[in-house]
Amino acid sequence: MSERAGRANAAVLVGLDFGADGYSEGLEELRLLTESSGLDPRALIQGKRQRPDPALYAGSGKAEEIAAAVREHHAAVVVFNHELSPGQQRNLEQKLGCAVLDRTGLILGIFARRARSHEGKLQVELAQLEYASTRLVRGWTHLERQRGGRGFLGGMGETQIEVDRRLIGNRVKVLKDKLAQFKRRRDVQRRARVRGEVLSVSLVGYTNAGKSTLFNALTHAGSYTADQLFATLDTTTRRLYLEGTGNLVLSDTVGFIRDLPHGLVASFRATLEETVHADLLLHVVDASSSVRAQQIEAVNTVLAEIGADAIPQVLVWNKIDLTPLLPGLERDEYGKICRVSLSAKSGAGLDILRTALAEVAAAKKSAATNREPEQHHRDTYVT
Repeated sequence: MSERAGRANAAVLVGLDFGADGYSEGLEELRLLTESSGLDPRALIQGKRQRPDPALYAGSGKAEEIAAAVREHHAAVVVFNHELSPGQQRNLEQKLGCAVLDRTGLILGIFARRARSHEGKLQVELAQLEYASTRLVRGWTHLERQRGGRGFLGGMGETQIEVDRRLIGNRVKVLKDKLAQFKRRRDVQRRARVRGEVLSVSLVGYTNAGKSTLFNALTHAGSYTADQLFATLDTTTRRLYLEGTGNLVLSDTVGFIRDLPHGLVASFRATLEETVHADLLLHVVDASSSVRAQQIEAVNTVLAEIGADAIPQVLVWNKIDLTPLLPGLERDEYGKICRVSLSAKSGAGLDILRTALAEVAAAKKSAATNREPEQHHRDTYVT
């Protein structure tokens, strides 16, 4: 990499401690996010505050420290592990003399780089436009009025901000219409599966927990996998055949993360509806992570936000090859499987997961069979 290219990718990271749990883990996650976005983190600025500064978020003294780091490392961007207001972002850019990204902007950038399908690209663009629309007032400087009409008869036209807002609004409407078409197509496919009483299973979990690796191990789909955050964004669905049970439908979805931007959740809601309509969620957890409890909580928060919190879950503790854990399963007080421990990478415990899925599929088929005589009785009575 040339010196000029290195400077263009150089980044200074900023993480402030406001007393919340998981501060150090959050800094490591910020580093991984930054690297996943293609930036090169050169320095990390830390500090403690009771509350954010209204103007510069980090305060004037800390802003000077950040500016010094920018000069020392010839950084092109400063990345905050927090959500900045439009005013704070603009003030910081003026103070630091370089671009400033907050956590939401960083994640949006990663999504933009990773989206592969047409629908995924539309969803990312929608999230970016809705994010940009909140930054028009303070983030843009070309707010002069566009003069209308001809000569001295022309009155004052729209301000540039009004033009930009209108153009963004028009594009947002187009994107939502196109995404609605994708949703209708999935609804048709989903109804066909329901009529066939096919068990629908969705993989959910924190980003980089190994969902796509597990998906490939079960279905041999060949989905892209990498040891990075948000390696895959697009939902992939495959049929999985289980001996003695038949086919079920398995879907791999986008990974979740703490403080996932609400705009992204809203934009990807159509894709995540595959999760909402699933019969079972395989909640994949990185068993080797020291903050797996917080990651599980973050995933459940997003599931509640999209209305999928009532769907039965089986926790899949993945990456046990990095821990002392052995392959196995646990049952709850009702005798139902609640946790499976495995390694998608080595294959250890995959047979146990298949057994668990077959058990759930058999229970679904039994419940459907028991409903049929009842429905037939009602139909006969009506006749």
